[in-house]
Amino acid sequence: MSLRPIALPTEAATTELAGVVAPLLEAGDLLVLTGDLGAGKTFFAGALCHALGLDEDEAVTSPTFSLVSEYRTRLLVLHADLYRLEEAAQVFELGLWERRGEGALLVVEWGLSFLDQLGGDAIEISFDLEPRRARVAVHGPRAAQFSTSLLASLERQDELRFYSGSG
Repeated sequence: MSLRPIALPTEAATTELAGVVAPLLEAGDLLVLTGDLGAGKTFFAGALCHALGLDEDEAVTSPTFSLVSEYRTRLLVLHADLYRLEEAAQVFELGLWERRGEGALLVVEWGLSFLDQLGGDAIEISFDLEPRRARVAVHGPRAAQFSTSLLASLERQDELRFYSGSG
């Protein structure tokens, strides 16, 4: 299941989307961010952490080299970048599945090929460059519940201006 594309013509629109997504996330959720380099994955992760309560002065940077960064918000957020990993065993070594089981919210860039090693049941947000937009897809029952809640929130908060005309 996936929602129609959400237009993100500006950083403000991406920040606003993060603000709509944040209250819908729960401990133990898996949010996988996909898209080309420069499409806005790390920017969205930062906006999401701030929407979850991270101090605005605290920067959220790409964990490309550290692989995992931890942020204390209303949920413990583990922001991971799996771009450089090649094997499932490398993902298991990071302990993300275990931390998710302990209630951490996993926000994972480049994690789609490692869904099983991350525990499955993922919310996927894909970012496109041209046109700038996001697409939400779900992989499992909790993720489906999330997408239903997201659609209702967008409608309730009159956020449908995000939606682009193309599918």
